[in-house]
Amino acid sequence: MLSFRRCVAHVVVGAAVATTTSIGAAAVAGAEPVAACAQASQNVAIRSTVPLLDWSENFGIDEQGDLWVSRVMRGEVQRYDRAGRLTATVAVPAPGAVRLGPDGLLYVVTGNSPLAGSGGIVRFDPTEADPVPEPFATGFPQPNGAAFDDEGNLYVATGNGLHRLHRDGSEDMDWWAAVSVEGPNGVVIAGDSVYVTANFVADSGPVGRVLRLSRTNPAVATTIADLTSFGSLPDFVDDLVVRDGALYVTTLAGHLVRVDPSTGATCTILSTQPLTAVVADPADPAALLAGSEEGTVLRIRPAD
Repeated sequence: MLSFRRCVAHVVVGAAVATTTSIGAAAVAGAEPVAACAQASQNVAIRSTVPLLDWSENFGIDEQGDLWVSRVMRGEVQRYDRAGRLTATVAVPAPGAVRLGPDGLLYVVTGNSPLAGSGGIVRFDPTEADPVPEPFATGFPQPNGAAFDDEGNLYVATGNGLHRLHRDGSEDMDWWAAVSVEGPNGVVIAGDSVYVTANFVADSGPVGRVLRLSRTNPAVATTIADLTSFGSLPDFVDDLVVRDGALYVTTLAGHLVRVDPSTGATCTILSTQPLTAVVADPADPAALLAGSEEGTVLRIRPAD
């Protein structure tokens, strides 16, 4: 998430880099960390043209298997084919999450910047030669992560919490009245579970947390794990994906962390540059794609 919270996290992590060179595995809330963790391999899937300007904030995959990358600094969403070739560009101000809707359209969060003012969600047909975004919902402060459930509801993480939108773009206000998550960032749905990454300041200090809510009973948020980096310092958690029953979470410190949603056990499978988003690779079922602040898109293959 490109936000004030991330700027604060840069200061925290930057101070840690100045005092230590060790990168520890994530701390666990409610379970012991995994003792050993096989390291993932990585290679460049899409290379950055201009570092930072190409900041790859988030991804989406259309029905053709093409990858759409949010270039938040450029104010556009770019389409790449399975060979990594740029094939289309759609202007979207400060784009965040890109998600394929049940209608085959791509839904893009817009206004993912502290300078953008009020944001919202736009949608467009990815099969058109020159897609034109149309408004779907508006009035959200700095929206970022998003996910659809199997009923077509859209969940959006924003600067004032987690929202659920009906298929017509109206908000489920009963759900909104029940849910309470501070500092949500990424969100993914698996069955009845709504998994959320959140960054906020608790009594003990800054926290990067992975939470689980119920779609049918969102009033209770269960902490799965609190992630740390450089010893006990907090890490900024960004996006997440579900793969083979596990959660994979990206962090500001450049970690890709595997989290067992049943036990809370965590394991850092990769330490690299600051990571933003993560999705399943449409071109390789054994791999994940991870975005970075530098702009490069990495192809990551977990060892197990």
